[in-house]
Amino acid sequence: MREIDIKNTSKEIQKWIKKYLKSANADGVIIGISGGIDSALTAFLCSEALEKDSIICINIPCESNPEDYEDAKIITNAIGKELYTLDLTTVYREFLNQVKLLVKDNQIASANIKSRLRMTGLYYFAQCKGIYLVAGTGNRTELAIGYYTKYGDGGVDFESIGGLYKCEVKSLAKLLGVPEKIINKPPTAGLWQGQTDEKEIGISYNELDEIVYRIDHYLDLHDLNAKNVEKIIKMMKSAEHKSKMPPICKII
Repeated sequence: MREIDIKNTSKEIQKWIKKYLKSANADGVIIGISGGIDSALTAFLCSEALEKDSIICINIPCESNPEDYEDAKIITNAIGKELYTLDLTTVYREFLNQVKLLVKDNQIASANIKSRLRMTGLYYFAQCKGIYLVAGTGNRTELAIGYYTKYGDGGVDFESIGGLYKCEVKSLAKLLGVPEKIINKPPTAGLWQGQTDEKEIGISYNELDEIVYRIDHYLDLHDLNAKNVEKIIKMMKSAEHKSKMPPICKII
């Protein structure tokens, strides 16, 4: 893995956020605060880069663990921001009740609905507030392997930490003072009870970071676990469509 200057990286990201919002003539940002480290770091960076009154933080539970809300409160309290709450559990359950009349349920498909409902809530807030942008909270490791929902948590206006590998997210979070409870919390997408990222992917983030980093930089992979390397290469290939605009059939 590379070694980056964490302090300088923090300043560069903050500068980039400020510049991007200015170029978009945006009034501010909407951040979905899940209670995890990625949304926490995004909130802390935006808080450093922008005026406090131009940041809106929202927690959107959807059959979520109540502890996630408490963690989200810890994050927003740390940056001096109010936390709005939009509970979509009832909406989600009614949606499933209706769709199950038409098609057999699928765990992943059902879980992805949660992410897409949250995206809808964030953009509703953004549009109602004026020219507000939805801040993405994806890191490079997860974006590379497609570990996000298309048109869900992948439906955002910008990704300020999208160039950081997961281990770098942790280092930067420590630098900016993200609470230890949040930093040490097992990463989870919150798609179902007991779900964790590493358990679902089947590889630790330390190993995942190393594999993705080496692939990104065309470095030798032979000393790594061959089975896991093959798995990640397949995931990256399968996820390519997620980061591209839909292809258009051109008529000449």
